[in-house]
Amino acid sequence: MMFPISYALFFFTLILGSLISISSSSWFGGWVGLELNMLSFIPLITLKMNSYFSEAALKYFLIQALGSALFIYASCVSISFYNLTHIFTLFALLLKLAAAPFHFWFPQVVEGLHWPQMFILSTIQKLAPMVLISYLTSFPILTKTITVSAVLSALVGAWSGLNLTLLRKILAFSSINHMSWMLIAISISDTLWFMYFMFYSLISLSVMMMFYKTQAFSLSQVTQSNQTSALYKITLSLSMLSLGGLPPLSGFIPKWMIAQIMMNMKMMIPLFFLLASALVTLYFYLRISIPLFIMYSPSSNFNMKHTIMTPTSTLFIIFTSFNLYGMLLPLYPLLI
Repeated sequence: MMFPISYALFFFTLILGSLISISSSSWFGGWVGLELNMLSFIPLITLKMNSYFSEAALKYFLIQALGSALFIYASCVSISFYNLTHIFTLFALLLKLAAAPFHFWFPQVVEGLHWPQMFILSTIQKLAPMVLISYLTSFPILTKTITVSAVLSALVGAWSGLNLTLLRKILAFSSINHMSWMLIAISISDTLWFMYFMFYSLISLSVMMMFYKTQAFSLSQVTQSNQTSALYKITLSLSMLSLGGLPPLSGFIPKWMIAQIMMNMKMMIPLFFLLASALVTLYFYLRISIPLFIMYSPSSNFNMKHTIMTPTSTLFIIFTSFNLYGMLLPLYPLLI
């Protein structure tokens, strides 16, 4: 069990806050939903009385409070400077999303979280702000601002993740990099970014379930884990490579679709930065996948203890096998 039963109420109000923001017909309702979402997530961070959890909760609260204050300030500015209202609103939402150049808080907060909380922060907590950002794409200047933020997120997420050994920080900068693709998709189509978000959420869930199951938080813990079965090696490696968008795995499908649409729209410069950053992020995914095969090969694991992985749940197999669905892509035209 990832969460105690007593925290089911906070998880319910967290989902409720996201639904209020998404379904609201006014910016005030969207702000109320974001506040409820934030206040519900803080108790989920502090599941245990731990200094790391408390520090992460405090950092998260201060940053989100700053974003909320900027959100309110945008409404006050509308009295005198209406044209600046939507710009400040966009900045507040980008801060809550941890999109560049407002990304500085995300790796620090993630470093003090456990894997279930990190999954919520990387996926569910970003759903409502992205929906609100999609409402701002009707303004051309804001669409260009979103594109600039996407390019910066791609560069920051790729280069900052190099030479790191902590898995949570690696996946944090990976999330910032994936945010660049979602921001570009938001500026193009609502259906496109939601599809990318669903793919990213399912693939991230499979990766974080593996790390949660083995209690791994660094590269050395992954290679030294007692889970030396072939199932563990294959599923973790495929999940990481799918998260990096390596064809023909499932993570490649949304990136391929976005790249095609960007080429049709003549968005060559943003596409260049996104594809270049995708290659860099694939490098530090390979840093996790390759040692699994090298360290556990018959010629190099002669003095390592072998254990058999515990029976895997059906839900776990479903989520990890999702990374293989992309291999059926050549068969899609035949199935239609």
